[in-house]
Amino acid sequence: MSVGGRDRRRLDAEPLTRAAFAPFGDVIGAGEEPGRIINDGRAVRFDDLAKVEVAADGGRPTIALFRTEPATLPVSVDALERHPLGSQAFVPLGGARFLVVVAPGATPIAREIRAFVTNGRQGINFHRGIWHHPLLALDRESEFVVIDRFGPGENLEWFELGDERLVVTLESGR
Repeated sequence: MSVGGRDRRRLDAEPLTRAAFAPFGDVIGAGEEPGRIINDGRAVRFDDLAKVEVAADGGRPTIALFRTEPATLPVSVDALERHPLGSQAFVPLGGARFLVVVAPGATPIAREIRAFVTNGRQGINFHRGIWHHPLLALDRESEFVVIDRFGPGENLEWFELGDERLVVTLESGR
């Protein structure tokens, strides 16, 4: 596929599932476990949905709100980032679908990069040190609650893919 005059390998995003995403982090969502009834039976609580790691080098948890414009498909992936000192969770507000692009290992390799599309009710938590693309909302301007690390130390690394750039699409135009 050619974007901007350059040939790029096409990567179809697959539906986000706990099993497929496990090497990269946690899927945050209700439904697979029964939860427990609280508040006089008016609510169900789902606990321990993600492993939040933020204490390295004196860090502490922070909760932020991100508002982002939707990505235009297909999405060019030229670089990835990671956070060596903490995990990072994104939980959509208002049913926003988003793309999740991740890579295993110490150095990203284009052929090992994977892409997932959420169903709008799922959030994700990247494990500490996982290479990923910055947030890619779909469909409309969207807001996300972000649980992240705040504190001293350098918690952002950036990796340029160089000639191994990718284009992410949604399988069958979903």
